[in-house]
Amino acid sequence: MKKSYCIKIQNACLACGLLFAVSCSGVEQYRTSDAVPRIFPDYANATVPVNIAPLNFRIMEDGSEFMARFSAGADSFDVYGSNDILIPSGKWKRLLQQHAGTPLSVSIFAKEPAGWVRYRSLRLEIAPEPVDPFIAYRLIEPGYEYWGTMGIYQRNLESFDETPVIVNTLTDGSCMNCHSFCSHNPQQMLFHVRAQHAGTVLLKDGTLSKLNLKTPDIVSAGVYPRWHPHGKYIAFSVNKTFQAFHSSDSRLVEVYDMSSDLIVYNTETQTLGYTSVIHSPDRFETFPEWSPDGKTLYFCSAPAKKMPGSYDSLKYDLLKVGFNPQTAKTGNVVDTVLSASATGKSASFPRISPDGKYMTVCLSSSGTFPIWHKDSDLYLLNLSTGVLEPMDSVNSRESDSYHSWSSNGRWTVYGSRCMDGLYTRPYIVYFDTAGIFHKPFLLPQKEPFAHYSELLKSYNIPEFITGKITVSPQAFERIVKGEAVDVKSSRNKR
Repeated sequence: MKKSYCIKIQNACLACGLLFAVSCSGVEQYRTSDAVPRIFPDYANATVPVNIAPLNFRIMEDGSEFMARFSAGADSFDVYGSNDILIPSGKWKRLLQQHAGTPLSVSIFAKEPAGWVRYRSLRLEIAPEPVDPFIAYRLIEPGYEYWGTMGIYQRNLESFDETPVIVNTLTDGSCMNCHSFCSHNPQQMLFHVRAQHAGTVLLKDGTLSKLNLKTPDIVSAGVYPRWHPHGKYIAFSVNKTFQAFHSSDSRLVEVYDMSSDLIVYNTETQTLGYTSVIHSPDRFETFPEWSPDGKTLYFCSAPAKKMPGSYDSLKYDLLKVGFNPQTAKTGNVVDTVLSASATGKSASFPRISPDGKYMTVCLSSSGTFPIWHKDSDLYLLNLSTGVLEPMDSVNSRESDSYHSWSSNGRWTVYGSRCMDGLYTRPYIVYFDTAGIFHKPFLLPQKEPFAHYSELLKSYNIPEFITGKITVSPQAFERIVKGEAVDVKSSRNKR
């Protein structure tokens, strides 16, 4: 059975959070309790970056007044208030920077009718390595075929600043999806626009363009993208995707492909290529991924079956093929990295660490869209030894799916529905030099309880980036509403 590392929001606590005037002289007398205090989010035993925003939280214990003491080494500071502990940014940053690589202790005091009580201290670890300062994600209702307002946003992880990259109120309600970056570079990116104003918006070398990636010889425009690390090429899957709805299944909806393939776009020649060694009507190919040296193309592939009748038996292997960055040609041999027949599971979203030593991948019982699969878990594959292990510190009873590495390879952000089974939330987890994932923590918010209780949208495709996207939403709007440039197709022999 999958374990859960999330504390669920309890509706009964929604009325909490009043402010109280408390003497700043400190809590002088108190009794001690051996109980571990309940807080939301559950940050206890998590490992956090040295440059992360304050980990504000709500105390889920009874009390009329509260205090939290933050201590590292010989330094400490106290925060007074209501159930919501709002940490001063300056004090927080100084404490973390001065004690990087050491434990952080959080002691919680609550004032009860009989007096103050001190709970057992919570322990966190301050990792010495920073996390990339920004992430980008899409906020969207967790619906099926239809959407309301949506947008791609960027969040400063060193503060609580969130700004829109592009929102569909600027694009006549169009869907925007599958934002992707070249080597975490915020100035080298793309995203797709669907429905009205359809096309792929590309930002490269300071230039914005809009592309029509649909040519007569492929089944669709580009769907799932991955930038080649050198920036010249972008691999896309092209998918003819449909949905089926379950009347008595916990997955509710099944997203599946009737056909799919891989293409490679050359950003310099504005041409699409595909190769016979991959292109096959007998296989469904999807989810490309490049090795950090750019010489290997990984992808997921399954035997073509009649859909949707065979949805529950469709399992994707993880394959790889050589790639020559000079000629844009693939090798003529496709190797199996993970066999579905060996794992008994279907692979999605392969992602390789920046040093090329590890791969994280989603595995679920079947299919290609794990967001709706409760049994979707994240696994770590050692590419040198071939050892595959579940990421036990991450996986929950609900869907754990889309994930990406930080630029230094020490952090991963992923989407999980562990909080309520409905909405996907972003979690960040530390990956140490011994190859071990630590306990993850929920993306910090200024008022996390209110934020995650009231936001009725899912975080979709969280991606680390090394800085802020400086193109304005209005600049993206002008490109989105403009005409798309048709690209040319050229089939490679291999």
